[in-house]
Formats: sequence, structure tokens, C-alpha cells
Amino acid sequence: MLEAFVTKRRDRKAVLKFLRKAMKRYGAPERVVTDKLPSYRAALRELGIASRQETGRWLNNRAENSHQPLRRREKIMNRFRSTRSLQKFAAVQSSIHNHFNLERNF
Repeated sequence: MLEAFVTKRRDRKAVLKFLRKAMKRYGAPERVVTDKLPSYRAALRELGIASRQETGRWLNNRAENSHQPLRRREKIMNRFRSTRSLQKFAAVQSSIHNHFNLERNF
């Protein structure tokens, strides 16, 4: 699972940065499930994997639901002065939260 990646905008530059980081760590993906934001399409086209993108009404549910705990923490901690400090907090907090999280999904 990838760590959370915080940006002010979801533009092509941010998507490219994220995808390059992910591909460097995990290799090229078989498929990329995203919402229909045009910046994803542009970034995937630049990387040459636009044909692997899938967009659909319920395809992204698993990813969105897995980000809910982070979204809750972001909402609570929205007084960070910069996205950099939020990114640092989220990276540490998520690893600790995952270690001590007693919720079970069946």
C-alpha cells in the first residue's frame, strides 16, 4: 500500500511525481484506477501507460474507502501551516495508526 501523498492541487505535475515515485518502488502497474480528472489522463499519457487507465463509477471505491482514516485526520489537523508539515505528520501517523488499529474488516 502506498503512503499518503499530500498536494495542494491535483494537477499533472503532482500526478507525475506520485506515479514516478510509485513506479520506482513497485514497478509498472497492470491497471490504474482513477476518477475522471483530466490530469490523470495527461500524466498517464506522458508516461506511456494511458491505455491501462480505468475509470468507472464504482471502481475507485476501494481506494477512496482506504483513505477515509487519513481524510478524518486531515480534517482534524487542517491547521497545518504547510502541506509539507502535514505530509510529515501523515506519514508517521499512518504507520503508528496501522500498528495499533484494532478495527477488523470482514
